[in-house]
Amino acid sequence: MMYDYLVVGCGLAGICFAEKAIQNHKSVVVIDKGNSSSEVAGGVFNAVILKRFTLSGNAQKQIVLLREFYAELEKKLGIDFLHYIKTYRRIASIEEQNNFVVASDKPLFKEFLSSEILSNPYTSVIAPYGLGEIYQTGYLDTSLLINSYKKYLTQQESLLEENFDYDKLKIHEDFVEYNGIKAKKVIFAEGMGLKNNPYFGELPLDGVKGELLIIRSKELKTNAIIKSDIFILPICNDLYKVGATYNWSDKTTIPTEEAKQELLEGLEGTINCEFEVVEHFAGIRPTVRDRKPLVGRHFEYSNLYVLNGLGTRGVMQAPYYAEKLFDFIEFDLPLEHEANIARIYNKKSKCE
Repeated sequence: MMYDYLVVGCGLAGICFAEKAIQNHKSVVVIDKGNSSSEVAGGVFNAVILKRFTLSGNAQKQIVLLREFYAELEKKLGIDFLHYIKTYRRIASIEEQNNFVVASDKPLFKEFLSSEILSNPYTSVIAPYGLGEIYQTGYLDTSLLINSYKKYLTQQESLLEENFDYDKLKIHEDFVEYNGIKAKKVIFAEGMGLKNNPYFGELPLDGVKGELLIIRSKELKTNAIIKSDIFILPICNDLYKVGATYNWSDKTTIPTEEAKQELLEGLEGTINCEFEVVEHFAGIRPTVRDRKPLVGRHFEYSNLYVLNGLGTRGVMQAPYYAEKLFDFIEFDLPLEHEANIARIYNKKSKCE
C-alpha cells in the first residue's frame, strides 16, 4: 500500500497534521515512540502576550480554528480534552492597570481583554491592584488528547510505536520508503528529536526547558486561571497546575530544585494560603529563539517536510500551521514567510 503521508511524531503538531490529512481523505501512518513534550505541557491557551500587551501572530484566526478543530476531534474521539475557563491577569501596579485599560481599548483587543479592572473576588489571591479579565482562554489536556489519539490510530492500524531510524529512510523521486512502508510524503513533527534529523537538523531549533508543579490546596478555591509571573490552573479536587519556568541552557527533562524554588517564590507572591507540592515535572519545548515556527519543504528533497518549533503556543499554533502546511502541499498555497523554513535557507545561501 502507498500511503499519502508518513508522519513522524505524535505530539500536538503530528496529531494536528495527521488529522487534517485524514479529514481530507488522505491515508496516514504515524511513527512515534512517546515522551513528547506535549504530554507534560501546561496546555494553557491565550491570544494575548501579557508581558507586552500585544497579540500573538494571527491570534484571531488561530482562536477560531482552535475551537473548530478541537471540537471536531473531541466529537470523533468521544472525549472532552478542551476546557474553556476564565483567565485573570493579576495586576501588579497602577502602571499595569493603565497599560491593561489602554490595550483593551484598541480595536483588535476588544474580543480578548475586559475594558475594566475588576475587584479581586478570591480571598487567597494577592491582588491589591485588581484583576484584568482575558477572554477566549482555557486549557487543553494534552496528555489525554495524545493518549486517546494514539488509541484511535492503533485501532486504524496506523501507528508504529518505535523510534524513527533515519538510516532506514529511502528517498525516491515520487515517494519514500521506510521499513517496507511506502508514502508519497514525510512530515517530520518530532519536536526536539529534530536535532538528530539528518535532513532538518541544521534548522535553528533551540528548545527551552519548562518546569511545572502540581499543588494541592483546600483554601485556594479559584475557578479561573490566575496569571502573574506564573500561572495557576485549577484542575480538580483542590489540585492546581503551576508553571512555568524558562531555561534555554538546560536540555534535560530532569526537574531541578532551582526551578522548583522559582515557582514556589512566584506562588508566595501570588497567593496567601497553605498548599503542598504533589508533583514536579519538566519538559523541553520545541521552539526557536525568534519564536517563529519551522514549517515547509526541504530545499533538496521535495517529498520531505517539517512542522516544528511551535513552542509555548503549541495549542493555538498546531491546528493553524498544520492546515497551512497541508494546503501548501496539496493546493500549492503559499506559506507565511515568518514560518516558512525557506527564510532560513535563503538567509544561509546569502551568507555562503
